[in-house]
Amino acid sequence: MSETIELDCEIPEELTGMRLDQALAQLFPDYSRGQLTKWIKAGEVLVDNNQRRPRDKVHAGEQILIRATHQVQDDQWQAEALHLDIVYEDEEVLILNKPAGMVVHPGAGNHQGTLVNALLNHAPSLIHIPRAGIVHRIDKQTTGLLMVAKTLRAHNSLISQLQERTVLREYQAVVGGVLTAGGTVDEPLGRHHIDRKRMAVTESGKPAVTHYRVVERFRAHTHIRCKLETGRTHQIRVHMAYIRHSLVGDPVYGGRMHGKGLSEACREAVTGFRRQALHAGLLGFDHPASGELVSWEVPLPDDMQALISALQLDAATVN
Repeated sequence: MSETIELDCEIPEELTGMRLDQALAQLFPDYSRGQLTKWIKAGEVLVDNNQRRPRDKVHAGEQILIRATHQVQDDQWQAEALHLDIVYEDEEVLILNKPAGMVVHPGAGNHQGTLVNALLNHAPSLIHIPRAGIVHRIDKQTTGLLMVAKTLRAHNSLISQLQERTVLREYQAVVGGVLTAGGTVDEPLGRHHIDRKRMAVTESGKPAVTHYRVVERFRAHTHIRCKLETGRTHQIRVHMAYIRHSLVGDPVYGGRMHGKGLSEACREAVTGFRRQALHAGLLGFDHPASGELVSWEVPLPDDMQALISALQLDAATVN
């Protein structure tokens, strides 16, 4: 199945001097660099109404227009009648509260039961929007808010806001160790040099900035809120592990379990928490149609509430 897409944007100052194919990969992250290169070579990408080669340099202010045919993989994009926790919906956008355990996009080993499968059942027209309208993602075991673009106008607007770092995204997390104060982790992230499924702080990585502040301290853990300037894969998980305060339950980046001196019940609550304790609780952006700032907030899921309650009870026993 194929669909015709139309995308447009302006080259920002920070991409001046970059190759066209590289710049497009940054501007339109929903499409692979290989796919974008094919469109350039096919003459389906115009720069100031002129065709260019993939290696040609771009300059700030140039207008990009893409009119291309995109192949949709039918075998991976089937509608399924799955429950969706819809927080808000209008003609342009849809806001979801994703549960733990749900994969966002179909992929190898996950052709069914994903958020995309559920979205296509709820709104079949999303098959015509890149990546079924999902412009950012959260990990399988992370809970919380996701925004979905229902139109190409909304898709382009939300992608642009993400690139300009104006989207408000705040997470809540429980980390090991006692943080004395909030702070900022400004460290580039890229693929781990050995395990390519993991991310790591690396000099060759992309810029990544995470701001965090303390909500509540316990005997051996801290409840924090994190705000993202960038949205790199596993960003909060890697950044907090980098400063030696990894997330409780993180199966990939978690360090030694902080449980010394805890009550038996609290230790069981911590060791029994089998996913990263991370929740995308607050989301805000400029609405693609009205331009007004809109935002939503959802409470912590039951398992994180229970974890924090156990930590609070444990802390109270020694006060």
